[in-house]
Amino acid sequence: MKLGFLTACLPGEPLDGIAGWATAHGYSALEVAAWPADPGRPWEASHLGPDTGEILSRHGLDISAVAYYENLLHHDTAARARIHDHLKRCVDEAAVLGCPLVGTFIGRDVTRPVADNLRLAEDLLPPLVAYARERGVVFVVENCPMEGWHPDGYPANLAYSPELWDWLAKLGFFLNFDPSHLVWLGIDPVAALAGNLGLVKHVQAKDVQVDPAARNRFGVFGQLIDKPSPWTSGWWRYRVPGRGEVDWSRLLDVLHEGGYDGYVSVEHEDPVWSGTPERVRQGLEIAHRTLAPLIV
Repeated sequence: MKLGFLTACLPGEPLDGIAGWATAHGYSALEVAAWPADPGRPWEASHLGPDTGEILSRHGLDISAVAYYENLLHHDTAARARIHDHLKRCVDEAAVLGCPLVGTFIGRDVTRPVADNLRLAEDLLPPLVAYARERGVVFVVENCPMEGWHPDGYPANLAYSPELWDWLAKLGFFLNFDPSHLVWLGIDPVAALAGNLGLVKHVQAKDVQVDPAARNRFGVFGQLIDKPSPWTSGWWRYRVPGRGEVDWSRLLDVLHEGGYDGYVSVEHEDPVWSGTPERVRQGLEIAHRTLAPLIV
């Protein structure tokens, strides 16, 4: 296994600087953010370009995956078409770089029930899978609920639950396994991983901190009144590995025992270690200190 991180945590930084810092601080790979450049969405990064391969090679880094996590079932058909077109461009770039993985979401049409969405995905997504396969690329889907996409905070990415993972596999998708989401959903991430190792082609390392007293007030669906953001639950928050509740020793042991030899990519969304690039890098250092001794 090799340890890397997703570059989206440093959206205003050039890839060359990120890569130099990563090498100097013991990382071996980068999961390269590939959203379209859009100043109106500053939380998304655009680090993929014609010089990506040269930059990573010069700094001695691998590319673990191309990262474009978007709603493939968006209810606005024009927006959906733009998303699919950009995903295909990500596949093309990944193929040029010799990277076999592109990370994304399934998403959901939030105006329709889940049953309709399953049928919609079965109609719309196989051509994307075939497009990627023809170019030697597969999609790895992060199991994030993306509850902030739904007006009532319900899951808006049909990959959030182990119940859906066999369905994903039948469509030709694989997993970008992230244990943090499972913890707050009440699912044991170690057991979920052990039962689905065959689907895991990439791992994202993110932790989560739960406040049981706040959960007693808000319930599992989270805060409703005076909610400051669609992404605010009121009772849990993401943390860098080592500052939350994921048992990384057990989780990585399951990966080792199962023969996983891919990448573990830190996804930094920790509000404590955010706010400035310096704080973000401190968070990445904490993650490295936590995970590096467990990866052999």
